[in-house]
Order: sequence, then structure tokens, then C-alpha cells
Amino acid sequence: MPDALDPSVLEALKKYDSPTLSNAIETFDVRPRDEGYVSHEVRCMFPDLGVMVGYAATATIRARGSAPSDPEPLAAHVRAVLGPRIVVVQDLDDPPAHGSLWGEVMATTYTALGCVGTVTDGCVRDLDEARAIGFQFFARAVGVSHGYIRTETVGEPVTVGGLTVHPGDLLQADQHGVLLIPAEIAADLPAAADRVIAAEQEFIGWVRSPGFDPDQLAERRATLKKAISE
Repeated sequence: MPDALDPSVLEALKKYDSPTLSNAIETFDVRPRDEGYVSHEVRCMFPDLGVMVGYAATATIRARGSAPSDPEPLAAHVRAVLGPRIVVVQDLDDPPAHGSLWGEVMATTYTALGCVGTVTDGCVRDLDEARAIGFQFFARAVGVSHGYIRTETVGEPVTVGGLTVHPGDLLQADQHGVLLIPAEIAADLPAAADRVIAAEQEFIGWVRSPGFDPDQLAERRATLKKAISE
């Protein structure tokens, strides 16, 4: 797993929404623009809780078919990951989201273990209770039952919403979705995000101004893209 970043970097990343950080990541050209984020079927259940930043602990689960379950390996793995922690859970059922791993008990327990939320392509429940705790849910669906929920693996790469996540990966998430932050540029992202914001606001200010000229749109947009990339 990667080394811990200075806590000030994580706090800085919480000041930006995920689209702004996504734009900032593009300026470093470290990955294709259509990669590095969870697809739209995994949605934020509590937009009002704001931005979540943390390191990934990983697991796979099933809820169909009775089988023995031992939750302790997940807890042990979570404790081995840098904090703050986000538990990323791949649901192996086909179709997924038949039973909920996450509810009030799990949210309470994993908050005590230093976790700030979960990202899963399964389902969640006990929404009011989890929200009151401040434990963020990003999930495919909401469900009433846990079924025969059990963990299958822990501490291995998982794929949720098309994004492959490894233990220790840095994630940033808000009401727009979940973003994988490349560790090698994480410390440089706040400055890049500020440049993106400044360039966008200059362009928006011009569009809203009395001097707006539609004939200059192409030129102005080119200037915007250049300002962001520099």
C-alpha cells in the first residue's frame, strides 16, 4: 500500500468538489480522461454530508445463498489501512444488491474503526441512522434485508462501478460521485484546482458580462483550455 500523505493534503482535497478535482487531474495527463471514477449507478445517498476523502480498504461480498460468515477479517484489514478509511465493497451476486452489508450496526462499528464511509455496488439500509452518525453511503441501491450477507475476500483489488480499487488507494467523493486520486500528484492538485477555478470563473464572468460576444466563443474557449492546462 502507498505511503501516507501529509494530513494537510487530505484536508485540502476536501475543499473542492469532485468535478473540479477531476478537471485538475486532467491537467497532469497521468491517465485517460474516461478513467479514474466510479460510474453513475453508484450514487451518493447523503449529499448534504459533503466531501469524503480517505484511503480504501477493500472487500467482496455475497448475499444470496446461505453460507458461513466471519466479519472479523474485514475489521482486521480495515485496521491495517491508513486512516481516514473508506470501505470499498464489490457485490459478487448476479444481479448485485440483493442484501445489505451496510446498516446502522455496521456504520456505527466502522466509524469506531476510523472509517468515514463506504462505496459499494451493492445496497445499503438504515439511511436515517447512518446519516445521523455521519457515515457516508455511496451505493447502487437501498434494500430492506441483509439476506445471507457475508464477506468473500478482503484486502484484494475490487471493481465497483467500473473502477478498480486497490487497498490504500486514495479516494475523494461527494454528491457527484467517487474519484480516484493519483497519489503521485495528490499534493499538487489543490494548486491545479485553483487554476481551474480561476480560469473557469474568468470565462463565466465574460459570458455574463455586457461585453459577451458569441463570435468570440471559440477563441475564448481555447484560451480557457490553455489557461487550465498550464
